[in-house]
Amino acid sequence: MAEEKTQVTDIDQSVYDFRFEESEKDFYKVRKGLDESVVLRISEEKKDPEWVKELRLKSLKIFNSMNEPDWGPDIHDLDVQQIVHYVKPKTQMAAKWEDVPQDIKDTFEKLGIPEAERKSLAGVGAQYDSEVVYHNVKEEVAKQGVIYTDMESAVNGEYADLVKQYFMNVIPPTDHKFAALHG
Repeated sequence: MAEEKTQVTDIDQSVYDFRFEESEKDFYKVRKGLDESVVLRISEEKKDPEWVKELRLKSLKIFNSMNEPDWGPDIHDLDVQQIVHYVKPKTQMAAKWEDVPQDIKDTFEKLGIPEAERKSLAGVGAQYDSEVVYHNVKEEVAKQGVIYTDMESAVNGEYADLVKQYFMNVIPPTDHKFAALHG
């Protein structure tokens, strides 16, 4: 059984480094950095509706205008221009864990997320790089009206109006620099 990880610092950070060596497994990734052209490319790749694209661009402007927050850990060395902000793996979203590629399952094990925990959760989504690769909602939860889906499906599907009404309202992009990055 995998050892329980209780703090981010407890996780072996080297697990993240190996992904950059496996670029042949990536279907698509944007260049390093964060500017309008990268945001537009991500929006195009994800087939965002116009309102999402506009929110992304507005949020980028807010992000660029704000200083790092003075709460939380010291992140003065963080350089978002050295980060690849979107990587799409060569896989489709699976409804059954058995259908997720083995290399992706292995990554979740390395991160300390045991299979028993993944199976016991009522609504589970597994994100690998920039995409949801596994999505499952237990039937009894769905019958209660719980909507659990990935963001791309939500903004382009039957829940688009609901997402548009509520997305980024509780914590708006203007709340702090990284809330803007989330937008």
